[in-house]
Amino acid sequence: MKKVFLSFVFALLSVAGFAQGSWTIDPMHSSVNFTIKHMGISFVQGRFDKFSGTVTTKGANLENAAFDIAVEAETINTGVEMRDKHLKSDDFFGAGKYPSILLEGTSVVKDKNGPYMLKAKLTIKDVQKEIAIPVTFGGITKNKNGKEVMGLQGKFTINRLDYNIKYDPTGTGVAKDVDINVYLELVKQ
Repeated sequence: MKKVFLSFVFALLSVAGFAQGSWTIDPMHSSVNFTIKHMGISFVQGRFDKFSGTVTTKGANLENAAFDIAVEAETINTGVEMRDKHLKSDDFFGAGKYPSILLEGTSVVKDKNGPYMLKAKLTIKDVQKEIAIPVTFGGITKNKNGKEVMGLQGKFTINRLDYNIKYDPTGTGVAKDVDINVYLELVKQ
């Protein structure tokens, strides 16, 4: 009985320390994507090709984790060079003046109905707003090099007009709401 109890305690302590620490985004296995309605009838999809960041956990789950993510506005990619150039201009992201889109997680709590809820400050251009992002915890495993990796997914919607992206303020040609999907694989440091 004593061996069973000690095994249980050892396993519990191993799990408790498993996720604790600093995790860095692996850009080869992560993506920052968006979808926006065009002309009220179709959708344009895109992504940002360069981003970086860390998640710092304090225990065996995401509660009270700190998120710091930077996305390079200049790397917006919709697959259409002319459109991408326009999106980098002052009409949209003003990438020359505002090179980074920043997400700073201020708190994480477990939602009673499933995913975690990340409260964060999102900065686009010269505007910072507090948002809430449902985050799905994919789990933790070891990669082929024996390093611990963690998977996360976040899906949320923002109104681009809230961030001074004022091109077509009526939303007739380019919708106001932007759906954002973030898929992260992070490596423990």
